[in-house]
Amino acid sequence: MQEDYNKTLNLPKTDFSMRAGLPKKEPEMLADWLENDLYEKVIANNEGRPKYVLHDGPPYANGNIHMGTSLNKVLKDIVVRYKNMNGFCSPYVPGYDTHGLPIELKALAAAGENKSSISKLELRRICKDFALKFVDKMSDQFQRLGVIGDFKDPYLTLKPEFEAKQIEVFGEMAKKGYIYKGLKAVYWCPNDKTALAEAEIEYADDPCDSIYVGFQVTKDNGALAKAGIPADKTRFVIWTTTTWTLPANVAICLGPDFDYVFVRVGDTYYVMAEALVEATMADCGITDYEIVGAPVKGSELELIETQHPFLDRKSLVILGDHVTLESGTGCVHTAPGHGVEDFEVCQKFYPQLPIVVPVDDAGVLTAEAGQFAGLSVWDANPVILKAIQESGHLLGTKHLTHQYPHCWRCHNPIIFRATEQWFCSIDAFKEETYRAIESVNWVPEWGKERMMGMVRDRNDWCISRQRTWGVPIPAFYCKKCGKYHITDDSIKAVSDLFRKEGSDAWYSYDAADILPAGTKCENCGGTEFDKDTDIMDVWFDSGSSHVAVLETRPELTWPCDLYLEGADQYRGWFQSSLLTSVACRGVAPYRNVLSCGWVVDGEGRKMSKSLGNGIEPEEIIKDYGADIIRLWVASSDYQVDVRISKEILKQLSEAYRKIRNTARFMIGNLSDFDPNHDIVAEDDLTELDHWALAASDRLVRTAKQAYDTYDFHKVYQIVHKFCVVDMSNFYLDVIKDRLYINKADSTARRAAQTAMFRILVSLTKLIAPVLAFTSQEIWDYVPSFNGKQKYVAMEQLESGETYHLTEEEWAKWDEIIAIRDDVRKALEEARNAKVIGASLEAKLTLNCSDAVYAFAKPLESRLAELCIVSKVTVAKGDEGRKGELEGLAVKVDHADGEKCARCWMYTQDVGSHAAHPTLCARCASIIES
Repeated sequence: MQEDYNKTLNLPKTDFSMRAGLPKKEPEMLADWLENDLYEKVIANNEGRPKYVLHDGPPYANGNIHMGTSLNKVLKDIVVRYKNMNGFCSPYVPGYDTHGLPIELKALAAAGENKSSISKLELRRICKDFALKFVDKMSDQFQRLGVIGDFKDPYLTLKPEFEAKQIEVFGEMAKKGYIYKGLKAVYWCPNDKTALAEAEIEYADDPCDSIYVGFQVTKDNGALAKAGIPADKTRFVIWTTTTWTLPANVAICLGPDFDYVFVRVGDTYYVMAEALVEATMADCGITDYEIVGAPVKGSELELIETQHPFLDRKSLVILGDHVTLESGTGCVHTAPGHGVEDFEVCQKFYPQLPIVVPVDDAGVLTAEAGQFAGLSVWDANPVILKAIQESGHLLGTKHLTHQYPHCWRCHNPIIFRATEQWFCSIDAFKEETYRAIESVNWVPEWGKERMMGMVRDRNDWCISRQRTWGVPIPAFYCKKCGKYHITDDSIKAVSDLFRKEGSDAWYSYDAADILPAGTKCENCGGTEFDKDTDIMDVWFDSGSSHVAVLETRPELTWPCDLYLEGADQYRGWFQSSLLTSVACRGVAPYRNVLSCGWVVDGEGRKMSKSLGNGIEPEEIIKDYGADIIRLWVASSDYQVDVRISKEILKQLSEAYRKIRNTARFMIGNLSDFDPNHDIVAEDDLTELDHWALAASDRLVRTAKQAYDTYDFHKVYQIVHKFCVVDMSNFYLDVIKDRLYINKADSTARRAAQTAMFRILVSLTKLIAPVLAFTSQEIWDYVPSFNGKQKYVAMEQLESGETYHLTEEEWAKWDEIIAIRDDVRKALEEARNAKVIGASLEAKLTLNCSDAVYAFAKPLESRLAELCIVSKVTVAKGDEGRKGELEGLAVKVDHADGEKCARCWMYTQDVGSHAAHPTLCARCASIIES
């Protein structure tokens, strides 16, 4: 009976499974990390190293995480894990935004029929409970993604110590004169009955009627008479897409340097910009018209009076630089109660004009709107249009769809409305803000210009909200003179109170109980005060976190190293943090700002319930595991919109499998390797081993550079290529013979194991920031060695500087691999033609040009091993299959001799050892030894 020589082979042995089974394994690993305080161990292990602080932008605590928050949180975790493994101590304190309208609305909904009678303190209690419930839920969901951080003590914007610091930030800005209260047109949400900041606005397409309305001249300034135009037959034509604002009209604004003309239609003269006559007449469907007289400059028409088309009010012709010739008539309907530019031009240059706001908090027209009182602004549009038409003041209409601002919370259209609000004057420190922006490294680079543009276009920041759930504006009002009172002493009193009892205390005590005894109004000396009823914009909450968190947590530093959020935060947290920091500290609160795009479906569409194209993180984790989400994040060019679909996840799973199985092969072939005893000397490593180690070090150097520049998809690409091309398709394939066939403790086999061990250690560390769970699973199987930590997250990455090849050596191996690639294609064709079966059945003739021959001939004795065939002959000629390498033709024949029962190579010396008639001489010698 023939002996079973398979038992003499050194075949791989491991319990490391081929199938990942991540949905089952990951929760067990996570439980271990939490039980053994992995995050705390990582930070303690890195104590004394330079700090690298990523400050967490607080997600809103009102729901489950989604793919967008998953993308962002995993990106942060990759950065933090990498920094902790590359020479830094990188603490991570997660944060949560816990105030604001969405939570308050849900709390009111929960109160049901009692919401009208519920006290502010009771409402705030419900809001707090709601927010804390989701803080716990979201923390669990983030940690399930493999995110490590101080989830035991996250920062919350509702914590008393946070609120106290926020009050101090407000006070410092007020002390410098940057905070003021005044009447101004602001974004207003009628649905939520509160002012909004620019960061809370989104735009959507809305249909509307654009209307052209004539305002009859009632008093000439002499310009019409000079031009020979009868004033009693002249009308200024305004154009608007917001018909409901006409009850607030007090003026018509012209461009001072534009040319205006008199357009006669019948016996009426219409005033409009010369450049817009043709477009206006076309929109109004008027073909029979005539331009009369010479053009006049807008400045000549200033202070002409006109009659409001349906109210007993005059409308004054004024001038403004904001008037353009892009659309309309060049005669701008001016309602300072409902337009920012309208408000500014009237306040600054025409103080005689009233600020009329005939709309209440709910967006309903008041008595000042005359016959239209009681209508909502949206219902009023067609009614007012009809009235203007019937009165003969309508020149024409055109239906169109335009981009209109909406509230980003309730998604309903908003209005502009002049109200008393608290503002931060950005103009007061805009130059310092520009300098701060210049000092920051923005990734992508366009982020700098985007932030510059946003600050440039912004004069004020409306920081007050007419709601209950938030940090109160710490202002008091003198009952005697009505002036507001904000001093160092009052700010300290409020801050101390909030630090002790939280901001609920504002609603528990009277002003006299909060202010220091003996407080007097600085304006009139009054001693009795009321409290402000508004709360701060939630962007002021989170925008204060660099002070409330970075300056108060001893493990953190100010300024921090990195802010990393979605691109929408240029108008949100990036900006609010910058403004409060420059106002209080004179510099930016961050050194680097990194932004990511939106998550969209496989076709690039925004995910929505109506389209049914959404994918939830929980769904992916259940089917694939969290590491596949992490790999998706790392594989994506996240600085633009990131696509995800079941097909993309399937492709990623295949890529993951190749990385995993590369590690599994190495683990299996290190089952009998003890690094403490079996590592061989450098001189005992083969040239191929040195190439593999140099390739591994090159990978480390390139990957670390990519990590340092946040180019994670490059890390994914080069790691995947290294595993598939350099390792599985080449090095690991070639060394199988040494690993399986040679004597277990032979120097040649131990050399291959030594190289493989070092590569496995290096590779496992390198993928740890991305594949948090899988890297730990691999690490558990890496043979124990002196200094090995229990958790790979506590290790330091390899330097990548141990093994190097010269350019000539790299070129040599590149050509060897090119020869091998052509050989593999030739073998595949020969296999299909039934010339051979397995590659070891082949003998090759490499027919070469002179140059290739000169390169390959000295390697002839090694090429059989490298190409995994039984024999290779290098000759001159061109017979055979020609491939990619110029000057090479590969001829494949069936190998001579017999097949060895142990190594499966075909040789002439099979049976040369009497005791082993089916073995080649090499295998017989190994068995006998």
